[in-house]
Amino acid sequence: MAGAAAAALSKSQPQKALEKLGLRRDIDLALHLPLRYEDETRITRLLDARDGDMVQIEAQVTHSEVAFRPRRQLRVTVDDGSDTCVLRFINFYPSHQKTLSVGARVRVRGEIRGGFVSREMVHPGFRVAGGELATALTPVYPTVAGLPQAYLRKAVLGGLSRADLSETIPEEFLNKNLPQPLSSLIQALSFLHQPPPEVMLATLENRSHPAWQRLKAEELLAQQLSQLQARRVRAAMRAPALVPPAMRGPQCTLQAQLLERLPFRLTAAQQRVGAEIAADLQKNLPMHRLLQGDVGSGKTVVAALAAARCMDAGWQCALMAPTEILAEQHFRKLIGWLEPLGIQTAWLTGSQKAKERREALALIASGAAGLVVGTHAVIQDKVIFKNLALAIIDEQHRFGVAQRLALRSKMTEGGEEPHLLMMTATPIPRTLAMSYYADLDVSMIDELPPGRTPIVTKVVAEARRDEVVERIRGQLLDGRQVYWVCPLIEESESVDLINATQTHEALNAALPGTQVGLLHSRMPVAEKKAVMALFTSGQVGVLVSTTVIEVGVDVPNASLMVIEHAERFGLSQLHQLRGRVGRGASASACVLLYSTGEAPRLGETARARLRAMVETQDGFEIARRDLEIRGPGEFLGARQSGAPLLRFADLATDTELLTWARTLAPVMLDKYPDLTHRHILRWLGGKAEFLKA
Repeated sequence: MAGAAAAALSKSQPQKALEKLGLRRDIDLALHLPLRYEDETRITRLLDARDGDMVQIEAQVTHSEVAFRPRRQLRVTVDDGSDTCVLRFINFYPSHQKTLSVGARVRVRGEIRGGFVSREMVHPGFRVAGGELATALTPVYPTVAGLPQAYLRKAVLGGLSRADLSETIPEEFLNKNLPQPLSSLIQALSFLHQPPPEVMLATLENRSHPAWQRLKAEELLAQQLSQLQARRVRAAMRAPALVPPAMRGPQCTLQAQLLERLPFRLTAAQQRVGAEIAADLQKNLPMHRLLQGDVGSGKTVVAALAAARCMDAGWQCALMAPTEILAEQHFRKLIGWLEPLGIQTAWLTGSQKAKERREALALIASGAAGLVVGTHAVIQDKVIFKNLALAIIDEQHRFGVAQRLALRSKMTEGGEEPHLLMMTATPIPRTLAMSYYADLDVSMIDELPPGRTPIVTKVVAEARRDEVVERIRGQLLDGRQVYWVCPLIEESESVDLINATQTHEALNAALPGTQVGLLHSRMPVAEKKAVMALFTSGQVGVLVSTTVIEVGVDVPNASLMVIEHAERFGLSQLHQLRGRVGRGASASACVLLYSTGEAPRLGETARARLRAMVETQDGFEIARRDLEIRGPGEFLGARQSGAPLLRFADLATDTELLTWARTLAPVMLDKYPDLTHRHILRWLGGKAEFLKA
């Protein structure tokens, strides 16, 4: 009985692994496509194999030993009659030794390499020789621990045979406005899971094969349909029209008073974007607008003007930011601009003391607080607004979709929706906006305020660290301040914390007489605030920090940014960090310190990122290159978004298919509602709900 229970338990492991991969439905399995293929349809003679070839051989084991030079490993010599080859295993089990015992005849598949004495294969696949050769290329699927390829192949083919793969694209559109006709879905999937050996592997690897084109077209259409459907649902909703009281003249509005008090003039781009938002807020349709602007382009003042319009109409506005430091930065700016105009502002964060929090909640519930600023605390159940009409979300990609939905649900007035303004300093390339933000209106601040100084960016090897410290000493003597940023990666938080602490100690020793501050994510909030206040006031000369200072920090006297282990950061993150300097009149610089570790040179991706940083300061060009390097899923923060990200299509190269899908989507929604429903369900399952955020 115990044995049966154990068997049942072991059977459930692959099932759990399948669920971890999101493979719950038959169609999910059918759409789980191979990463690559192995050719097990032919046997290659060792004599005919060239270095670097991935081949399958059939040979006899002539020698097998466990060697200890330079480390413990299993070395097996095989002979196929034309030549010999050594199979080398660093990790091995007794079962390996048993199968690969002297005299055994085995079928082996791996990459041929030129060894010191003879040619070798390192960790090849192997099994006892015999049986028919495969008739199709063998797929290798993306997998997780506890899910062997053999089990996954069987599960995928089972899902493929059971899934409903009937056509959901009207036949008239399969060949319309496309570079090549599309095959049927079932043909395309059957081909990609079991391609014949004569297919050109390059067309599968670069996804240019007609079967791949069909999958990409399907996926893009599902995305465009769901986005358009979400937009139409939103168009049927209602929001309060935010119009100031008629008895007050245009010069007496909060917006006009705020503009009058600002110590600077708005740029033409800020004025244009402000007008677009104002036009939206006057309508009964809920605004759903993304405000893009490069680092330092002045998005906060545009948000403040929108908030002023909302409050002038007698409604409340909420602004939510992803971190306390950023939320507080906004809070201080907004208080400085709005409190002199008689606006009461409430502050909400998770670290507040109970009394302070109770007072804030009372102000919000009574409507006395026209503006509420905070972190995730703004969307907690206990927060009840009297009449919320505008929700502003800063760095929106850092919030989960469920959190954005929760903020919108805070409006309780007669089934109406609040207007939604999302802001990002990570500009979205046009092709990405066409696809992922098809249901959004996009405003762009494409002009920096006057007085921003260009930032010189240098890439410097870790070995020249002492020269960088000398540069810091020079900046300090000139009365300037410096950021030194250490990376923080969740998986190795303790290691990175040690790194930041050691850097702080080293700079303290190297710069006697200078106050060096330390800021990291594990510090209590009060301590973080105290350190930032000392840096902002100029008492701290050098701030050693993990990326908690990535956005929102504004210290005009800081003129040098050193980013340690720059090769570990994403391109948009590097650009965000660099934007913390160059905010004053002084010439500013950003030093990207890179470490190659044990490797002799930087990886190609890291090199591309650092090169882009040196070559351009244009956030939109940075975003375009970031998309090229990372792909759309990661670029948009796939883990947080919940939105259906493209697995197969490439927005940089599949523009014709995207245009086709955009053209077809409204026609399908209007003329073929049943096919539309089936198509979205097949590709997105329940994820389409997230598009409402």
